[in-house]
Amino acid sequence: MDLIGPLKALRQRFERVQHDLSLPETVANPAQLQHLSREHSRLTPIIEKFKRYQQALREKEDLFNLAQSADLELQKLAQDDLSKVEAEIVSLHGQLQLDILPKDPNEDRNIILEIRAGAGGDEAGLFAADLLRMYERFAETHGWVIEPIDSSVSERGGIKEVIVQVSGPGVWSHFKYERGVHRVQRVPVTEASGRIHTSTATVAVLAEAEEVDIRIDPSELRIDTYRASGAGGQHVNKTESAIRITHLPTGIVVACQDERSQGKNRMKAMKILRSKILEQIQEKQAKEISQNRRNQVGTGDRSEKIRTYNFPQDRITDHRINFNVHNLPGVMEGNLDPLVKELQKREQEKLLADLAARSTVEP
Repeated sequence: MDLIGPLKALRQRFERVQHDLSLPETVANPAQLQHLSREHSRLTPIIEKFKRYQQALREKEDLFNLAQSADLELQKLAQDDLSKVEAEIVSLHGQLQLDILPKDPNEDRNIILEIRAGAGGDEAGLFAADLLRMYERFAETHGWVIEPIDSSVSERGGIKEVIVQVSGPGVWSHFKYERGVHRVQRVPVTEASGRIHTSTATVAVLAEAEEVDIRIDPSELRIDTYRASGAGGQHVNKTESAIRITHLPTGIVVACQDERSQGKNRMKAMKILRSKILEQIQEKQAKEISQNRRNQVGTGDRSEKIRTYNFPQDRITDHRINFNVHNLPGVMEGNLDPLVKELQKREQEKLLADLAARSTVEP
């Protein structure tokens, strides 16, 4: 696939960003300044790589001409250098292919992770708790930070619902593949006869929205306070620290009772609300652009079964790409990287194929 055209367009974008960063109106607008600074940081290494790629192409042409020389010693040196330059060109070409792929708008965002027990009674709640533990280990191995926002536990120690924030570089690009219905097949601890049960839990991943992304009119909010429930010692049921916020235009309702402070719970609830509104806006935009935009890894719909955890056969199957991993204990301990890397690879392949197809039909 020809890279020169897309990379020249990217260089023009880089030059525009550089120009806009120097404008007084940009400096006076913190949100715009932050956005352009991030874009400049993202594009700079790509442009430097493109310059080296073009230089290597020129070197290849010069070395090829020298390799035709009548001087045998010069010919030998040129051929040796030519092999090195050709290998570098192949490597740079592969890297630049990925660099020109459409950028995920949520790439640099933290996430709000929601896990809910699905079908299967107590076992579904226990499986939801196992998923939370898996994600906590996964985050720990990558140096990401998980902060609890809200939770509701079942009597047997499972989870009815849990909401956490995950922060750190690369969080969205790894967790975005977890959206959907996760199915487990195993013998529950609650099963005396040893029969295998099938249960489910749903996982939602929301890109965290910042205040500059979503501006909410306070008049469009209904805010209720109530007494927290669950673990919390003497504090529980004595002060109305829990918060429930309803966004009237969309009907979105969020709640938070994790903190002892009503103010902190309100801040966390607003963070979830902004993220849910951002998700709604992005889903609407995606549908308007193309009904098939997310086909590369499935629709991401929460009613879609994306993965099965089969304990008796020590197998995890990702149904979107028909990919199996036979290390279920390791995955449940947070080793999700083999699954995530394969999903990323398939997504990149699909995007590259789409890009190549468009370049053949565009004048």
